[in-house]
Parts: sequence; C-alpha cells; structure tokens
Amino acid sequence: MDLHDDALEYHSMGRKGKIEVISSKPVLTSRDLSLAYSPGVAEPCRMIAEKDELVYEYTTKGNLVAVVSNGTAVLGLGDIGPHAAKPVMEGKGILFKKFADIDVFDIELNAKDPEDVIRACVYMEPTFGGINLEDIKAPECFYIEEELKKRLKIPVFHDDQHGTAVISAAAFLNALELVGKKMDEVKVVFSGGGAAAIACAQLYCDLGVKKENVLMADSKGVIYHGRKEGMNPYKERFATNGPQRTLAEAMQGADAFIGVSVKGLVTQAMVKSMNRDPIIFAMANPDPEILPEQVKEVRDDAIMATGRSDYPNQVNNVLGFPFIFRGALDTRATSINQEMKLAAVKALAQLAKEPAHESVARAYGGKRFYFGREYLIPTPFDQRALIWVASAVAEAAMKSGVARRKIDLDRYKEKLESLLGSAYTVMREIKNRVKEYGELNKKLAKLVFPEGENLKILRAAQVLREEGFAEPILLGDAQIIAERIERNGLSQVLKDVVIIDPHKSTHREEFAQRFYEKRQRKGATLRSAKTLMGDPNFFGSMLVEQGLADGLVGGVAQSYPETIRPALQVVGHREGSLLVGIYLIIAKKKVYLFADTTVNIDPSAEVLADIALQTAEVAKTHFNMDPRVALLSFSNFGSVNHPTAQKVRDALDIIREKNPQLMVDGEMHADTAVVPEISEENFPFNKVPGNANILIFPDLQSGNIAYKLISRMGEAEAIGPILSGMKKPVYVLQRGSGINDIANMAALCALRVQQRALRDRST
Repeated sequence: MDLHDDALEYHSMGRKGKIEVISSKPVLTSRDLSLAYSPGVAEPCRMIAEKDELVYEYTTKGNLVAVVSNGTAVLGLGDIGPHAAKPVMEGKGILFKKFADIDVFDIELNAKDPEDVIRACVYMEPTFGGINLEDIKAPECFYIEEELKKRLKIPVFHDDQHGTAVISAAAFLNALELVGKKMDEVKVVFSGGGAAAIACAQLYCDLGVKKENVLMADSKGVIYHGRKEGMNPYKERFATNGPQRTLAEAMQGADAFIGVSVKGLVTQAMVKSMNRDPIIFAMANPDPEILPEQVKEVRDDAIMATGRSDYPNQVNNVLGFPFIFRGALDTRATSINQEMKLAAVKALAQLAKEPAHESVARAYGGKRFYFGREYLIPTPFDQRALIWVASAVAEAAMKSGVARRKIDLDRYKEKLESLLGSAYTVMREIKNRVKEYGELNKKLAKLVFPEGENLKILRAAQVLREEGFAEPILLGDAQIIAERIERNGLSQVLKDVVIIDPHKSTHREEFAQRFYEKRQRKGATLRSAKTLMGDPNFFGSMLVEQGLADGLVGGVAQSYPETIRPALQVVGHREGSLLVGIYLIIAKKKVYLFADTTVNIDPSAEVLADIALQTAEVAKTHFNMDPRVALLSFSNFGSVNHPTAQKVRDALDIIREKNPQLMVDGEMHADTAVVPEISEENFPFNKVPGNANILIFPDLQSGNIAYKLISRMGEAEAIGPILSGMKKPVYVLQRGSGINDIANMAALCALRVQQRALRDRST
C-alpha cells in the first residue's frame, strides 16, 4: 500500500475525519444534566452578563482557537477550495491538541473576498480565545491579518507567515553561531515573494540582519525598486537598489539562502558561488529548492535545512504555533506581537543546545541528537518545547504590555509540565522535595551507578547534575567512561564527576576483607571475595554499605537478579522486613501503587500483609498519598471458597491487627477496587469503596502481568520498580530502562537518602 492509499484509509476508517468533540464534564445523572443545561446553566450566564471577563472562567473560550481558511493556498496544491482544505485544518487541530492541549474548531469559509473573511472572524470573536489563519493566498493574507489585528482583542496569527519565520529564524541563529558569522554582517537571499518569505525576511531583520543585506527573488526575479511586474506593497518593503536581477546573481557571495518557493529552483552552480560556510534553508514542500545530497556534492562546508522529516534540520511549524498560542492564551494576550515571536525564536534556539531527551530518540528509532550542523533546532517530538516556548512567549506578552493576565512563571512552568503527562508532575514534586531536604541536610545524595560505561547512565548522570538533586558516582573503566563523556558532548557537565574502576581501586582489598567477614559462614572465601569486588555491582553495593555512597541505582543492562543479588548479600534487607517491588502507575491522571510486581513470587498471607504495609508506607513517605489499600483476588468478599482467596482474607486479618487505622479491605476484584459504582451497588460495607490507590496482587505473576499490560495497552505511565525493604537505599532498574526512567529512579533513591538523613538529624 502506498502513501496515497494509506492516507485515504487513515482519514476514512472508523469515525470519518480526524477530530471529535467530547464532554469535559460528566453527564451521567439527571443532576448532571440540570447543571450542564437548564436550569443550572443560567448561573454562569448571569455571572458573565455582570462581568464579561468571567467568560474565561466558565466557558472554553480561554482554551479554544479557530483555525480559519478559505482554501485559496492549501499546502502546495493551490486554490482548491474550502472543502478540500478541511483535512488540513482538522490536522492542524490535532497538532494543537497533541502538542499544547489547545482545543480547536476548524472553520472553512466559502469566502474568497478578504473582506468576507475579515467579517466572519470579527463575528466569531466572542467564541474564541485566538484565531490561527491558514492556507490563505498572498497578498490577501497580509491584509486580512493586519485588519484583524486592528479590530480584534484576541491574538491572530497567520501560521504560513510567522510559523515558518519563527522556526527557521531559530535555526538561523544557531547556524550563524556554528559558522562564526555575525547577524549584522551576513548577506541573505530569500527565494519566494509570498507570505512565508516576507515574514521570514522581516523577522530576520528584527533579529539583526541589515535590510540592505537582504535580496528577495520571486518567480519574476529579484525584487528591486522600479520593478512593475508582480509587485505589491508587501514585496516593496524588500526591494533593492542593487544590480542583481536573477536568483543566480543574487546568490553570488551570499552567506545564506532561505527558500520558501518551488522545487529544483537552485542549481549546484549557484551553491558553489556562495560565501564560505553557506547556510542553505531549502524549505519548499514537499520537494526542496535543492536536495541536501546535491549541495554536499559541491560544498562540504554548507549547513542545510529543509521542510522534510527525512533530512536533518526539519523546519516544522509544529514547533511554533501550538506553544505560541499556549503562552498567548494563558496570559489572555490581546495579540501575538513581534516581541512574543522573537521570544519563541530564542527559546527554540537555546533548547537545541540542550541534550535531547530519551523520548526523542525513541520517536526516531533510537537516533541521538546533539547540537551541531545537523541539529540546529529541536525535533517536533521534544516535549520540552512546550515549557520553553510557551513560558518565553507568556513572559514576553507580560513585558510588552499585551497580556491581560499576569502569571507566576515558575508556577506556570509547573502547570505546563502537567500537560506533558502526570508522571512529569509527580516526579517534579519528588525532585523538589529532594532539593528541599538536601538544603536542610546541607548535602547532595551521592548515588553510585555500577554501569558507568553505559551511555544511558552517562546521560542520566547529566540530568542529575543539571537538575541538581543528586551527585553521580560512575563505576567502570575510567578511560572508556572519559572517552564516552567527551565523544557525546557531556564533558562540560560531567568534567569532574567521580569515576571509580573497581579493579584499580585502593578500596578493593578492604572491601574484599569486609565481605569475607560478612559472608565467610555462607560459602565465601577471601579469594572469592577479592574476585567479587572486581564486579561493579558488588563493589558499588560495598560503597553504600561502607558509607562512601548514599545509594545505588543499577540494572539498565542486566537482569533483575544480577543487580539485586549483590545488594542483598552486601547491604541486606531491613530486620523484620521483606523486599517488595512496587510500581507507581499513573492512569487517567490518577495515581496508583501496584505491589508486589518484581520480587515475591508466591507470597504467604504473612508476606502479603507485609507487602501491603510496606507499600502503604511508601505511599505516604514517597508520594504524600493517603493510602487506601485493596487486596485483590478473583473472589469478591467470600464469593469463592479457594485457598488462594482464603490467603488474601487471612492477610487482611493480619494487616488490621498490625495497623488498625489503615484503610484496607479485600478480598475483591480489581474493578471493585477502582469503580465506585460497583461497591456502592453490591458491597456497601467495602471500606475501600472503589477508590483504592494501592492495589496488592495475590502473587508476583498477576502483579507483573497487570503493570506491564496497563502500561503498554492502557496508555498508563509506569515509574519503578521501587524496591522497599533494603537496609540502605538500593534501587534496581528494569533492563532497557530509558534515560528518564533512570533519572526518575535516581530521584526516588535520593529522596530516600535525604529522608533518612533528616530522620538521623532529628534523633
């Protein structure tokens, strides 16, 4: 099946098109209906009538954007009409929702007269918090946007102009830095005289490019003063007095070519005529003005960008408009001004210099991205763009005076993080607590990573240092680790990180002796102890046991037993406690703890009770949760008489005897534990009536299957496993964990370290 067939099937299968409207409030009962509509709906109506700005409080206006087109310039297809434009506008709506959680109504107007488009938008102003103009031909698009900005008090943004301008300008800033050229000295050639070219040229000039160093060429050639054919007032702004009349003449000695025109317009001869280290942004879609491989044949010093995803440096508007509107809507800005666009440019340029997250690598088949000639701007899948760009735009809106609402930027960034998924919110709270406790303890947690040669571990160590919640200690061959730090651009952050080679450490003999004394009656000899201390897992565990490190995080490239066994032999579990493996599961913005998921295969009633009690303690200490524990089974409160169900009942009795205050009940089905209606109707005596946040599984098999299924099929987020019951903080990763998973586990380990330190200080 080719792209043509794939695309048609994608748009037509199931519910037609790509968007739907869903309710954000429950409409399940007669009371819900009376609140949603008559008579309850009259109350917000009265409030808004008294105070107009309350429309943002009681309706969707503050998070609703109109994507408006008349279909006169759709993609590269031209004037194909409003019906044919609708798939594009629906797609735009998906991107707004996906990347910035902004709701969209797509509005396709049967209106070629610019005045009709303007009137329609003016009439719709009460409905929307902003208007995104799309696929309207030039020069009408300029006039429409200018008039709407004058008449409306909500932000209006023509993405075909400004989206391309913002993203390409961010890439341009970084390209200039890489080639060592100054903004006010470079000669820039723009190809295309439409909306995107003119907006790009204007924004580049606002960044510092001198207008006298700009040459613009359209289908008639270079735009110059006195030219009659194909001119309009918008092109006239960039007319030149120079002698150049063709694109080839314009590109001679040019430092940069910015193309938003047509396929194949640029020749290799033109590229050869450019200045040293030429910057070539060939952004015509779907085929650029010249292909990167054609440029490379004649200029190995060129920096290339295109509009395509199959080449480096894709200039993709999705990096701009969702986040620009997010910042504008959240400050209730009256417009999107040049200051806000420049703020977006600089935020994107700076973000490209940050190491790309693991999620980006996963989206691109494991490919890694590092700032340089082939990575000038972030990819569309870098989730941090929402936080960086939206907050920068919001700040610029407030500073430039167009914001009607002032916001606290630090809190705003935390709010934006919540849009990326509840795991971000949960882990941000954890990391903030770690930092707070660290300041009280006047120390950073020192965490040892036995797999210090692993690139994921090195990148996670970078996160620890950049976010400032823990200090890594890396185990492995010092030369290999140092080389990988240098090769992957991590030397600035990890330049003085502690690296220990267990084979060469002065502690090896001492650790071997300690281990021998500890395990001599359990089969260890001094000789075997010396051998084991060359193993990073044993050596790292001994660092923790001897107080030279505060905690250990490992297992990214090993099986669970390979990491946990050395820790058990060296550090051991707490007296009177068992080891318990716990997963934090975030599903539909609700937080649950699943246990046991990794350690106890077939627990007895006593062990099951201990698992529940330890998990409840983790809920309180790690996540500030009020524990509500459900003991799960295939039986509902005695409905099945079977030894497995009886084991769960016995565990409940043990738990209630040991901790009478704990909110716990069972045995019960999983849906009884999490669906209030089931308990309300059938089990009114249930002390955890469908609101459990801790689910205790009757055996490891069911717990392990459940967390993996829900995290893979149920669109839930899983953090863990959290290992409870060790004497000292040891956290074991699942093999293949990503960088964010490792950093999250390190944060949980650091939290445990700091909590222990606080407890020791208080005693």
